[in-house]
Amino acid sequence: MATQPKKKAVKRTSQPKRKPRRKAASPSTRQSGNGAFGKFFLPGAISACILICLGVLLFFGYRTVTASNFFEVREVAVTGTTRASKQDIERIVRGETEKSGAWNADLPDIRQKIEKLPYIKSAAVSRALPNGMRVAVTERVPIAVVHLTAGDYFVDSETEILAPIDKNDPPQDLMMIRGWDETKSERAAKDNSARIKMFQKMTSDWGEFGLGKKVKEVNLSDLLEPKAIVEDSGSQIPVTLSREEFAKSLKSAIEAVAGKGERIKSVNSSGVYPVIEYIGNN
Repeated sequence: MATQPKKKAVKRTSQPKRKPRRKAASPSTRQSGNGAFGKFFLPGAISACILICLGVLLFFGYRTVTASNFFEVREVAVTGTTRASKQDIERIVRGETEKSGAWNADLPDIRQKIEKLPYIKSAAVSRALPNGMRVAVTERVPIAVVHLTAGDYFVDSETEILAPIDKNDPPQDLMMIRGWDETKSERAAKDNSARIKMFQKMTSDWGEFGLGKKVKEVNLSDLLEPKAIVEDSGSQIPVTLSREEFAKSLKSAIEAVAGKGERIKSVNSSGVYPVIEYIGNN
């Protein structure tokens, strides 16, 4: 048999693999982003703008209404005053609410201004809408008169200097305290507080025995040697008292000087027996 010629093996050259082409984004994919923006963000932004505009309109409308004549203060009711000036309180309230009206009145600021007035310890300020204001006052009560460089002033139990004595006012049945420390220091405040407490103890003890009417004034410049000024036979006599026995020492002194006041210079009644110093004795 005839041999067939061998076919030459043909080498196939490997072709480089082609990278798959990226599919172009379909129109539906491109539109999904714009759709989300148009569907959610844009309406939200429009709604926010509308709400802001409404808020601004409401704010200015509120300010316009509350500042209108409808809330203009026409009545100021003040209660709790016996010594403080009701006219001064009304003047402060009307002055502070002239532009703001009752609704926009600054209540804490009005209260602070009222509490700076004489005799005012505290004040409660409130609105009586639509056009009224109310002020309830708690006053300071004077317990004595203190003699100062500028004159005689009322003082309360908290050492607060209240107001000068007006000679045109009816006479006050209050005792005079001399020896008040007018310096602005911590020591002066402490000593004056001790003077008030001592004075209250004196008047309390004397009241039990009916001795208070015998005393015209007290001198507490020296807290270790308190003095009461008593009157006898038209003369005023300083009496040094015992700090432990205000009533007993005063009673002993009054009995010792009875009918002899014009001849007596002073009495020391801080011991067991009163010691009398006569006028003219060295």
